Amino acid sequence: MTTGFGNVSGPGILGNSRVRVWGGFALAAIVLFAVAPAVLSDFRLSLLGKFLCFAIVAVGIGLAWGRGGMLTLGQGVFFGLGAYIMAMHLKIADAELRGDSVPDFMQIAGIRELPGYWVPFTSPVVAILGILLLPGLVALLLGLGVFKRRVKGAYFAILSQALAAAFAILLVGQQSTGGSNGLNRFRTFFGFNLNDPANKLMLYFIAAGVLLAVVALTRQLMYSRYGELLVAVRDQEERVRFLGYDPANVKLVAYVAAAFFAGIAGALFVPIVGIISPADVGVVPSIAFLIGVAIGGRATLLGPVLGAIGVAWAQSAFSETFPSGWTYAQGLLFVVVVGFFPAGIAGVLVLLRRRRASAEGTRPTPDRPEPDDDSEIDERAEATR
Repeated sequence: MTTGFGNVSGPGILGNSRVRVWGGFALAAIVLFAVAPAVLSDFRLSLLGKFLCFAIVAVGIGLAWGRGGMLTLGQGVFFGLGAYIMAMHLKIADAELRGDSVPDFMQIAGIRELPGYWVPFTSPVVAILGILLLPGLVALLLGLGVFKRRVKGAYFAILSQALAAAFAILLVGQQSTGGSNGLNRFRTFFGFNLNDPANKLMLYFIAAGVLLAVVALTRQLMYSRYGELLVAVRDQEERVRFLGYDPANVKLVAYVAAAFFAGIAGALFVPIVGIISPADVGVVPSIAFLIGVAIGGRATLLGPVLGAIGVAWAQSAFSETFPSGWTYAQGLLFVVVVGFFPAGIAGVLVLLRRRRASAEGTRPTPDRPEPDDDSEIDERAEATR
């Protein structure tokens, strides 16, 4: 039976695949919600929560870059938009608890009333709506201007990176957002005391739940008709246009979704880490997001998640022992992966599995694909990217 651009063969394959998918989600939930809190200290669990925020960003990059071919070097912008909106609301809430009209850092800078663009975020509802809508809206406007003009490849990557640099420079020059120091010293999170270990655990659980939801949503997009169309646009854009589809609209959906995920991740990052500054949203962090995705495997579903968490954990662990050497090791690892393992670690594992299956004579035939296998990777990406 043919569905969309691919073939599905038999209920048995689909049934087994669904069992693997639900089993994978169940295993991930057990690890995140039961095992990790039981074995990790409060500090390490908070650190894992920070890494989960990075993984949320990575899922969106995997969709836009791995499936859509858009090298997004500016995700720090959308991450920063969500983060700064959350930080602004938390600082206003803390000031209200103290009976002040402006946050503490504004008092030090001599600012006696809230800037106009701060005022809407006094409301928690407006702040949440801003986190959910503003990054996606910015991505929508930028994407319409870029994709409709058929800007792609290196030009798109340079443009997105320049946007991240401009955003960080703008924040540094603004005293009303803390300048280069950013916003920090948050005391409450929507009425909950951030110094309470129970509330810190709650934030970790929220981050873990959001990550699972984002992965589930992205998987639905990847294995839908839209996901097949996105891969087709990546590989043969002109042919897709000839068939009557507008590739710009297809790319735009993935780009906006990636920005949406990044904004949510930034908003969760603020109360978990306790600070947001221009150093967290500029060119360097945007590239760091990309490194994790590339190492994990950008064309897979779980590769970006595992790559982002693994790279962030390695950075934290090795930088404690080799503070001056980790940057070089990270760069070397990225070069090795891009040069010799373009499909990432997940892609290597998939290739090994397929070769073993082929050697055993059990490799799926063309009329028996496994479209719902979460470890599936586009073979064309393995060979050419």
